[in-house]
Amino acid sequence: MERKKILLRLDPVVHDALARWASDELRSTNSQIEFLLRRALSEAGRLPDGVGRMRPRGRPRKTPQDDEHEEGADDGDAGAPG
Repeated sequence: MERKKILLRLDPVVHDALARWASDELRSTNSQIEFLLRRALSEAGRLPDGVGRMRPRGRPRKTPQDDEHEEGADDGDAGAPG
């Protein structure tokens, strides 16, 4: 599902506070805003049924494909004359 893009204007002080809070929670500022909006919708009884789940916070977990890519990245100079 494609994500909606919006322009959001914030007071710089509010943005800075959100960015610090997001960092503390290991989220991007954008993810923190979405998290807070979802929580507010839920508490107000307005979160629609069937809404998709948010990606877990923090860095995505490595997959076996990521490990293969990293191993291949170190082989770039293998066999090259030194």
